[in-house]
Amino acid sequence: MKTIISKYEIDVVWHFTSQSNLEMIRGKKGLLSLSELEKQGIKIPVPGGNEWSHRADKIKGMNKYVHLCFLDDHPMFDRVQFDGRIRDPIWLKIDSSILLKDEVRFCIDVSNKSGVSILSPKEAIEQIDFEVLFAHQNHNDPKIRARLYAAKKSEILVPNFVPIERIFF
Repeated sequence: MKTIISKYEIDVVWHFTSQSNLEMIRGKKGLLSLSELEKQGIKIPVPGGNEWSHRADKIKGMNKYVHLCFLDDHPMFDRVQFDGRIRDPIWLKIDSSILLKDEVRFCIDVSNKSGVSILSPKEAIEQIDFEVLFAHQNHNDPKIRARLYAAKKSEILVPNFVPIERIFF
């Protein structure tokens, strides 16, 4: 993953949430996975996921991860806004060094979706279309647009916790 970070000069990755959650994030010294929130008895002021997505996360074990994006433009962001789940959204910048943390995993689509594989860093390098995400492309080309839309669905899965030191407020 170090090679990808260097090649594409990835300084930050992203997490979207509600501005209403910022006080809790600061108070807990970072972002907690759904599993960690539940263990600690913490209720999220404005959850991004709905009951269905939280159930799907638990079934696939994705509740044990904090979900991040490569770009500040993820299809789920549009979905939660359309559904009205987050009315005051904010994108948090996360230091890209988080990608090098032990046990970080990846996927090429929404992680709790049926049939989506969870990838090791090596598999992610082979399967995620970093070229379309980070290299200059002709976004007027329908094939490039389709590749970009698919690649934007990729997720970074950080086990349990993203420490506040890696979040740029």
